[in-house]
Amino acid sequence: MLVFGPENINYLTGFTGNAAYLIASPKKYILITDYRYFERAQQECQHCEIVCRDRSSETLGACIQRYLPSGDTGFDAAYITVNLWQEIATTLDRVLRPITGLIEQLRTVKCEWEVTSIKKAAAIADLALADMLGHVRLGVTEKELATELDYKMQKLGSDGVSFDTILLFGSRSALPHGKPGNTQLKEGDMILIDFGAVVNGYRSDMTRTYVYQLATAKQQHIYDTVIAAQNSSLELVKSGINCIALNAASEHVLFGAGYEEYAGKGLGHGLGLHLHETPFITPKTDFVLQAGNVITIEPGIYIPEFGGVRIEDDILVTHEGFECLTHAPKQFIVE
Repeated sequence: MLVFGPENINYLTGFTGNAAYLIASPKKYILITDYRYFERAQQECQHCEIVCRDRSSETLGACIQRYLPSGDTGFDAAYITVNLWQEIATTLDRVLRPITGLIEQLRTVKCEWEVTSIKKAAAIADLALADMLGHVRLGVTEKELATELDYKMQKLGSDGVSFDTILLFGSRSALPHGKPGNTQLKEGDMILIDFGAVVNGYRSDMTRTYVYQLATAKQQHIYDTVIAAQNSSLELVKSGINCIALNAASEHVLFGAGYEEYAGKGLGHGLGLHLHETPFITPKTDFVLQAGNVITIEPGIYIPEFGGVRIEDDILVTHEGFECLTHAPKQFIVE
């Protein structure tokens, strides 16, 4: 199989760089890269032959052709551009079969080292959030708080950020994936914060929602409903439960409280080397959880021109139930 996805290559070999292509066969792995990453690949890769391609004298297709063993061959279809595929396919002397989801399926069950990495990332996020809350004040901007949060995570040991931090005030908190701007914090604003740290390539992903100084009855009701929806789903989490049942438990609470029109679509997703991995917890995801899956549980309510609430935690599925990996408090009011 020709493997193109950076996370898939990382998972199979340990290589953390870019500009690499993996030939995976039953006998051995061959990683093709160039001078920029050759020494790094030699240091990071496990049980893998490293090929340094001279890009000025050999095309990628010709290099793959040199090392590709005979036999039926597939390729990592979700991670290759049309342009690159045309360059490779015109050089090869065989037809390759597109394959999707095979390595991702292997990645769904985490080993102890992977779980430990995610736990460390989650712990960094917990500490960084606690520090950032000390900077919340009247007139502070979304960008200022997001910058403080990102800086603190990296100072605590995060390898960058898990994704672009989402931090929104007031009615902008109704944007599920909005970008921090220059909006200033006012009394009574809701504050939605979605962020994560990275350790050994493995990501955390946590959301907390607060209200500054004073909550209205409507804000409190929305918040209490989201917490209840999350708890309803968590009560079911264990090895052997179907993702459809988890999603239904959350929807039952959100819809029953009158927020069907404003409820987020889907309850969560798998988490690991990629921010959004298999399984995706939706009304149509027929996936039975296994011990070792790491997922997010993140119900939300988003009301345009008013605001939104999302609460998200990282969850390790066990045979008996689950372990919550994110531990930041969930108080609603901050001052």
